[in-house]
Amino acid sequence: MNIDLQAREIQPLRQTFARVADYMGDKPASRYLEATLGAQPTANFHYRPTWEPGFELFDTGRTAVRMADWYALRDPRQYYYATWTMARARQQDAMESNYQFVESRGLVDKMPDALRAHACDVLMPLRHVAWGGNMNNCTVCSRGYGTAFTAPAMFHAMDHLGVAQYLTRLGLVMDEPGVLEAGKNAWLQDARWQPLRRYVEDTLVLQDPVELFVAQNLALDGLLYPLVYGQFVDEHLALQGGTAVAMLTAFMPEWHEESARWVDAVAKVAAAESDANRRLISGWYAAYAGEAEAALAPVAELALGAQGAAALQSVREALDARARKAGLDL
Repeated sequence: MNIDLQAREIQPLRQTFARVADYMGDKPASRYLEATLGAQPTANFHYRPTWEPGFELFDTGRTAVRMADWYALRDPRQYYYATWTMARARQQDAMESNYQFVESRGLVDKMPDALRAHACDVLMPLRHVAWGGNMNNCTVCSRGYGTAFTAPAMFHAMDHLGVAQYLTRLGLVMDEPGVLEAGKNAWLQDARWQPLRRYVEDTLVLQDPVELFVAQNLALDGLLYPLVYGQFVDEHLALQGGTAVAMLTAFMPEWHEESARWVDAVAKVAAAESDANRRLISGWYAAYAGEAEAALAPVAELALGAQGAAALQSVREALDARARKAGLDL
């Protein structure tokens, strides 16, 4: 008996979800688009939230920025839950390899005591800055509108939590557990940290989610990460014998460079929407970048001494260039 097998092509009745097809037509879509487009709840809210009855549960009115389509604020990294977790898992594996390398060769013990203490003085209080970044991005997610904007904000919040955990682990490798308490005391009482603490605490009560996005992700992070993990750790500590610190904080500059693509894309698309948006976001950037620069000035001096002011000016110029490229008026 002969069996004749033939291939038959079965045409699907539709290429993607109806909510995705509403935006891009009935054609195959990426997993990112399927996880993003049309996912924002827009109707059937039974009652307004009791804690904020002036708004609906999900309401575009919580920000002064106006968008015809909030799904225009897409993430160029195309992160949704699966791709984000896979990317961070790969980075976690790399960081574990770094820890094994540093610990197996005793690189921390080979650092001069003064250099190790100096690194802890600068880096340990930053655990609290990272916690503030976590809280602020949770607020952006809860008060923002549109899955394209709020979903990566939640990923960004968890990334900040990861930064805080990496700093905690670094402190425990570098010194006794008391170094964490010393960092907390410096954050609460040392005069050099109070301007930055005030900046972080002031942003915790911002109500407009896009304004908070600019204050935290563009202005503060845009200055702090290049200053601390670029100018201080990579360009100063590593050259003084602190290569171990650079290896154990390798995630931070890598993450900042990657996440800046999302931050810049949001600012660029929102500013290009209208002249009113551009003026509003440009004003927020000018105000918060100036405040963040002033708040980081004592930290730059603590980290780099007399070279701190020049280093801070350098990262401010780089951030201004990012803002101009995003279409903001400076």
